[in-house]
Amino acid sequence: MRQVLRFLLTAVSIAMAAPAAAQVPFGEASTAREGLEIGTSTNEIAIASDFRGADLTVFGALTNADQLFLAIGHYDIIVTLEGPRDYATVRRKERVLGIWINTHSMTFEQVPESYSLASTREIDVINERSSLSSIGVGRLALNPTGYVGNAVDLSDFRDAYRRLKLASGLYQRDTSGVRFVSSSLFRASLRLPANIPDGVHTVRAYLFKGGELLLEQEMPLRVVKTGLEQAITDAAHNRPIAYGFFCVLIALITGWGASLLFRKD
Repeated sequence: MRQVLRFLLTAVSIAMAAPAAAQVPFGEASTAREGLEIGTSTNEIAIASDFRGADLTVFGALTNADQLFLAIGHYDIIVTLEGPRDYATVRRKERVLGIWINTHSMTFEQVPESYSLASTREIDVINERSSLSSIGVGRLALNPTGYVGNAVDLSDFRDAYRRLKLASGLYQRDTSGVRFVSSSLFRASLRLPANIPDGVHTVRAYLFKGGELLLEQEMPLRVVKTGLEQAITDAAHNRPIAYGFFCVLIALITGWGASLLFRKD
């Protein structure tokens, strides 16, 4: 209920920021540059022990929108949710003497750990030029660290990385996930997987007019662990020696208890 009330209040505030009077009447030329306002249903996602994923609603409004372009569908919206960036290593397994082992690997520098995208249409339909060079799962910059080799291997490792992320649900795309709910208000739905990393994520909205990128807006979204999960994470990072000793102690007690329970007299 609290989340629903937050959603309604934010939607009303965005609608008030983009009054109908600010729209350009149908058939008249626009004399002011379009504006873009966005908001989210929540600014923080809490991960507890029973977390199974969540849905994030991003909504926004166009100001000074040209009614003719709205009527013929020449406005497009792309919304992304980008997770914290980190190094990612992809390994290739090959069969050597009958055993599958890791033979080659490649590390990509500072790539999003999670990435979700929603748009009004297919990205390639919206724009095929360089303004979309970094938007979309297939267009994310995957730059290897210290790589010296041929382009075929690089392409194979990039494809493998994207394939693994899509299979795990950490990378998602929905080319019909953004809908206009009125002449200038839109709504986007993004799915947060159960294995989403904690940290500060970034919500970005891109406005296109006739295939040209006009505006970009962004806002942060915090994903935090709560309860026992947060306590374990804090202990592992802040007191690594004590945490390691405690884990070893638990393993010893568990092993000793199992030996007593299942021993044969």
